[in-house]
Amino acid sequence: MWRQTSHARRVSAQRTDNVQVWSAARAALDGLPHGAGLNIAHEAVDRHVLHGRGGETAIRWLGKKGDRRELTYEQLRDESNRFANLLVGLGVVPGERVFVLLGRVPELYVSVLGALKHRTVVCPLFSSFGPEPIKQRVNLGSASVLVTTAAHYARKIVPIRSELSTLRHVVLVSDDVAPEPEDGVMSWALLMGEASSSYRIGPTSPEDPALLHFTSGTTGTPKGVVHVHEAVVAHHATGTHVLDLRAGDIFWCTADPGWVTGTSYGIVSPLTHGATLIVDEADFDVDRWYGILQSERVNVWYTAPTAIRMLMRAGTKAVRGHDLSALRVVASVGEPLNPEAVIWGRAAYGMDILDNWWQTETGGIMIANRPGLAVKPGSMGVAVPGIEAQILRRDPAGHLEMNDGEPAIEPPGVDGELALRVGWPSMFRAYLGMEDRYRKCFAGSWYRTGDLARIDDDGYFWFVGRADDVIKSAGHLIGPFEVESALMEHAAIAEAGVIGIPDPVIGEVVKAFVVLKQGVVDDPALRRDLMAHARRKLGAVIAPREIVVRNELPHTRSGKIMRRLLKARELEAHG
Repeated sequence: MWRQTSHARRVSAQRTDNVQVWSAARAALDGLPHGAGLNIAHEAVDRHVLHGRGGETAIRWLGKKGDRRELTYEQLRDESNRFANLLVGLGVVPGERVFVLLGRVPELYVSVLGALKHRTVVCPLFSSFGPEPIKQRVNLGSASVLVTTAAHYARKIVPIRSELSTLRHVVLVSDDVAPEPEDGVMSWALLMGEASSSYRIGPTSPEDPALLHFTSGTTGTPKGVVHVHEAVVAHHATGTHVLDLRAGDIFWCTADPGWVTGTSYGIVSPLTHGATLIVDEADFDVDRWYGILQSERVNVWYTAPTAIRMLMRAGTKAVRGHDLSALRVVASVGEPLNPEAVIWGRAAYGMDILDNWWQTETGGIMIANRPGLAVKPGSMGVAVPGIEAQILRRDPAGHLEMNDGEPAIEPPGVDGELALRVGWPSMFRAYLGMEDRYRKCFAGSWYRTGDLARIDDDGYFWFVGRADDVIKSAGHLIGPFEVESALMEHAAIAEAGVIGIPDPVIGEVVKAFVVLKQGVVDDPALRRDLMAHARRKLGAVIAPREIVVRNELPHTRSGKIMRRLLKARELEAHG
């Protein structure tokens, strides 16, 4: 009884604080001059120039061939103004959709911010997408403009151009490929050269659509997640509370802007704080990454569990000889960070890797380990200021228990569905063209995340698994993350993915796929040791029946292990 009473008291106090948190967060931003509303690009760029910080570096771009380029806040203002005027010249009006298919180059950041200034809805796409996912998203989003390179255009757009019915304009950033002349295809350099660097942002309602992100689409048609300009309030506040961002910081987010993290925290949040963005064009490389952290004197580093595990494979020796003394915060997002990775981070970097949790739909960080709070390895952390999170009660079929229109709340220590009370600024406003699907995300005054978790007596949340990933074996509900974390405690394992395989007697049996650390030899003795380790840590009921060694595991482009693909391949292989 004491636990529930204490928990309820804490929740009541938090709800009162939430209103004050978001009020203070809005007050920390300027808003458009003369009360004309709230615009993400103004808060990220123009207001710094107005406050006399235009000469400070906004973006430091590191090319994969060793070249460098910097843009000050004043230059970024002017370049994004030119892009906004470019859209005006093309006859594009506010509310239309601008898609950006570029690698991590300065033109991507200019396009996104310029489109936001013009009050169009901007959608960054992964540059590694092939023609089919591009076609899906461009058509679902009714894109009017696409900014890309000539090489991408020739290889990925030309084969599907006739199927993109809404696409009127293609703007090509120069590269080594010269496209054939074609109606509606124009040169970035020519258009930007003709565009004025002066642009006045029009009145922008906080509820005007601003950003469009698509979910991965691994289980069907991708969902277009719509965010509004008011999301900048949450981007800025969580940058303060979770990432400890400060004016003048050197900030490096390794996520591609084609993923929501790469937009919310790779563009918007650090710029609203007046930080300098490190933008690395190259792919992951252990030595390059540690070299960047050292040479650029990075203060805040935001990366993903997949990258952390890849660095773990290289071991702590790879860190030695690099001066990371400027590093103040290391944070991780994308999927839960295994406890072993947190412990390894302490040895490698001398500090905790601060895991946090959020979704494309939440638009910003919702639950986090953050500076100043004790870290419990394996925990998602606590709800960030302004957010009320709870665990909802579900029956075995996944239905919520409802009382007077509101779902029942589980006490600490009990697994259920993680939910957030609606009303935070970056909450998504729609699934594009999917109103029924959007409504199903809510129960009473709560947003249903689809993740299973539990909360402890201290308010820390612990991830169990996606509701559709949980393994049901002999009456037990087994979270894959729990099994994966236990496996990763073995000195030989760098990464693990766990799935359930159908069994006629007990429903499902647990099967694990692991990647070994560099230099570890796979042999029968190691396999036996891995199985023994799993049984010691987990017990016979939860431990995998089989452990398979792989060279690599499948990941989404945002770095999450694709358990569903592992399962689909396994079922296909065994009929």
